[in-house]
Amino acid sequence: MIRIFIDADACPVRDETYRVAARYGLHTYVVSNKMIAIPASPLIDRIVVSEGMDVADNWIADNVLAHDIVISADIPLAARCVASGACVLDPRGRILDENAIGMALAMRNLMDDLRNTGVITQGGRSFARSDRSTFLSALDTAVVKAKKRKALGQP
Repeated sequence: MIRIFIDADACPVRDETYRVAARYGLHTYVVSNKMIAIPASPLIDRIVVSEGMDVADNWIADNVLAHDIVISADIPLAARCVASGACVLDPRGRILDENAIGMALAMRNLMDDLRNTGVITQGGRSFARSDRSTFLSALDTAVVKAKKRKALGQP
């Protein structure tokens, strides 16, 4: 069974994820450091972890399996999940799979190094309505692809 994991503390597309998950009947885990309201559904589980650095990320990485889908903007978490065979989408709909994660991780590390040396970098652009649409399309595509790969016994 394909499952969805949401790194939920700062995720702007939880509602969109719930809709897609309901359409396909996928079990969804909403993982956060604080209590977050979720729809009443037997397919949605709220996982509240203790506060601390990377506790939610560790829970997701420890529980994700091949063919699962993870929603997160956290690139190191994405790399861990991709290594487990999962597909990761960021909230803007960018798919971080085995083909894209290396470049995303390198860019994240470069920007982190620049910030640590005092170089001023621009923040990301604001989350837009078009990002929601792009995310919905990408999530739908990821679910269909995961179902197909799982049915064919592919990793």
